[in-house]
This record gives sequence, C-alpha cells and structure tokens, in this order.
Amino acid sequence: MDIVHLAVTPEHDGLRLDRYLADAVAGVSRSRLQQLIRDGQVTVGGRTVRPSAAVHSGDTIVVTLPAPVETAVEAEPIPLDVVYEDEDLLVINKPAGLVAHPAPGHAGGTLVNALLHHVKDLSGIGGERRPGLVHRLDRGTSGLMVVAKHDQAHEALARQFHDREVEKEYVALVWGGVQAGRRIDLAIGRDPVHRRRMSARARRARTAVTRITRAVTVKGVSLVRVVIQSGRTHQIRVHLSAIGHPVVGDPLYGGVRRRIPGDLRALAKLDRPFLHAARLAFHHPRDGRPMEFTAPLPPDLQAALDGIRPATLEPEQLKV
Repeated sequence: MDIVHLAVTPEHDGLRLDRYLADAVAGVSRSRLQQLIRDGQVTVGGRTVRPSAAVHSGDTIVVTLPAPVETAVEAEPIPLDVVYEDEDLLVINKPAGLVAHPAPGHAGGTLVNALLHHVKDLSGIGGERRPGLVHRLDRGTSGLMVVAKHDQAHEALARQFHDREVEKEYVALVWGGVQAGRRIDLAIGRDPVHRRRMSARARRARTAVTRITRAVTVKGVSLVRVVIQSGRTHQIRVHLSAIGHPVVGDPLYGGVRRRIPGDLRALAKLDRPFLHAARLAFHHPRDGRPMEFTAPLPPDLQAALDGIRPATLEPEQLKV
C-alpha cells in the first residue's frame, strides 16, 4: 500500500478532484482514481468528498493506493516473442494457436498466463495485478499486439483504439482474384444460428469497415494487405468471406476446400487461417511519440506462400 500526500497549488484551483488527481498521481487512470474516491481512499482536508468536488489552493489531499491484489490466473513459462518493452507497455508478436486470455475451455496456456510470467513490473489494471489487453487477435491469427502494464497506459491506449487512431494492417491469403482499393462496409454481429460465428447479416450488429489496400493475384488466390478501421470479432474473416473471398485455411468462414488444384497443394498443409497482423502503429501513452512496429510472416505462412509461387516469379514479387 502506498500513501500519496498532495498540496494543491494556485494553478489548479477550481479543478475537479478526479481530474486533478489524474494529473498528479502517475500510473493510475482517472477511472481507477474515481473508484478510490468513492471507496473513501481519498481525503481532502481530512474529509471524504465526491469525485466531482472542486479542489482549492492550499488543500491537502491524501490518496491511499492499495497494493494490487494478486490475480487468480497463474503465471506460466510460455515463450513470448517480445518486439518492444518499456515501463508502460510491451508489444508482442503473438504466435498462432495462443489464446489471448483465460476463458471456459482455456483456463491456462494463454497469452495472459505467459505475460504474468514474463512481465515483472506490473502495477495493476483496475486494482488487480494483471496485464492490460487493449485489443485481441483470434487464436488462429498471428502477429502484433500491444499490452499495457498499468492503468494509465491501459486507459490511454484504449482511448486511441476507441477513437480509431491506431493503425492496424494485416496480410491475408484469400481465394479468388481481388483488386486493391476494395472497401467493405458491413455491420457485424453474432450469427443467430451458429453462435461460434459472426455474421454480416446479423440483426444486432455494429458498424465495421475493412479496406484492401494492396493485392497480388496468382493461381486463383490473392495475397492482400488489409486495413481495418474498427476491431470487431472475426472482422476480416467475416468481411472477406462476405464478398466471396474467404481467407485460405479458415474452416469457420468457408476458407477450407476439399479439392485443391495441384499447383496449390501446399495450401492444404495449413492448419489455421492465413491471416497475420503485420503492422501496428499508435502513440505512446506517456509522451505521445509515434510508435510503429512490423512483423514478417511466420514460417508456416511463408512456407505455404513459397509452395505456390511460380518458378517464374521472384519472392519479392509475391509480397504486399
């Protein structure tokens, strides 16, 4: 438990208490501070007040920061490909097959279990010592994810995702010939019949936009680069399937085919969708500096691509 003593200076006179504390107490989000105020862990002049109460020059404020409670999730020594790490966040290149967080059927062996083992300076998210997953990738999708280490970083990153300020680019291999410049604007919701699936024809749906920015077509499949402006569950897989070009290797949305031409036989070896989060760009939650990360195709996807490349085509020509 930490106790923070503050004295309000004239330039902060009249500010809301929660706003003042958000600027004065490092590493703790405004929402977390509001909860501490409501819980009586903050006093102004020895009295508890509301989060909206105004502070005045000369006020003495005492903030009690309870130690983060230990999470019930166990740390596990699962290897992680850490692309970048500092005191506020880390960026990882998630392998396919790794579930993001514990859920029914996946109590362990998840990314959260791995992060609890790897990250030694977690200060807590919402009062619990755990990593802050700001976004997720499907189990079968590989690629870049950013993870917050504390409340303030989590809140700042979540705002960027909410305001669509984060740039997310994916590489996918799809069936059929696709042209660059295609924009898919279809709302997505839970499929009313198949509950494991999402659908672009659901009654209750949320807006979603996907853009195909680059495309290379060969032998009846297209390697595409995709940008999403939102982050709905299964968005890219649903959208590409909806326009008749499902992701190769995706069993849930029509991307697995029984009969594959001989020159595409290498694709039959894929045991997951050919989908990879290749680029991630955002602003650092502490100082706002731009951050950009890229991750090459993992070996399984690269091997599938090499297996269908015509002898007359150089590897550099089959890139997006």
